[in-house]
Amino acid sequence: MSSEETLLREEILKLKQRRRAIILAHNYQRDEVQEIADFTGDSLELSRTASTIDCDVIVFAGVNFMAESASILSPDKTVLLTEIEAGCPMADMIHVDSPRRERKSFPGFHNPPPYIYPKEFTLRDIKSRHPGVPVVAYVNTTADVKAESHICCTSANIVKVIESLPVETVISVPDKNLSMWAQRNTKKKVIAWDGYCHVHERVTPADVLKARGEHPMALVMAHPECRLDVLEMADQVTSTSGMLRFAKSSVEKEFIIGTEIGLLYRLRKENPDKVFYPLRKDMICPNMKKTTLKSIFRALRENTYIIRVSEEIRVPARKALDRMLAIA
Repeated sequence: MSSEETLLREEILKLKQRRRAIILAHNYQRDEVQEIADFTGDSLELSRTASTIDCDVIVFAGVNFMAESASILSPDKTVLLTEIEAGCPMADMIHVDSPRRERKSFPGFHNPPPYIYPKEFTLRDIKSRHPGVPVVAYVNTTADVKAESHICCTSANIVKVIESLPVETVISVPDKNLSMWAQRNTKKKVIAWDGYCHVHERVTPADVLKARGEHPMALVMAHPECRLDVLEMADQVTSTSGMLRFAKSSVEKEFIIGTEIGLLYRLRKENPDKVFYPLRKDMICPNMKKTTLKSIFRALRENTYIIRVSEEIRVPARKALDRMLAIA
């Protein structure tokens, strides 16, 4: 660590104490950002933790929807997003309605199996075609999408959430891969939407075969945001937190990791006696890597960038989250 980085860390810790702040870092953040964080983890896990901590300021090293979730659960605290341009392309793909709030018409689309609506549809378009069908929104969505939904889910509990609903059909947004994984594991009908995470979507079965060939003794763990044909080849399909738990409890010593490479930092730190390989070396989310130590320092010093969800959005979005938490 350079002397400049050491000094920067010291200044961050001073500011954090002065402002009664905590620093949250998602599992995909840079190593040095995870090192200085008070808590690291999945997005919702972090927001829930922050809501229980006695502090005035939450500094979120993540992307926009994550800071929104923190604001939804901690409306009385100042939530700062370390980089305002750090968005989630998948979350930004889906909109509640079109800008002019005009209902779109697609007479030629009959929603055939596997029931994936194309990107031209907004959430309200889909809801209008399926009156009364509950919307299950992945936590990787914006606050207004959560507010328009009945219940939220995580990549770990989506099947449990769907199974808990007293209906035979659900609408699942925005990740088609996660939705199809859920469809594979439930007898209910899952109506999906054509969204995806570009980091996980790029992985192919050929990549899995290549990685297995290079590391024949390693188990393959894949995130359910990967394509279904990839998930079917994995030894373990689970969320990032699930990967951390599985790696720690497993007697195996080598693992191929099918998610954003930022998770390798914690996997290696918590399991120094085990070896971890990225499924693809380019599984990198540029938005997650925008935050640096300088970003955190600036956020604390200049009070940037404040993320606050309006009450008209926060209240229904909180209800969707609470419905999920009640099941858990």
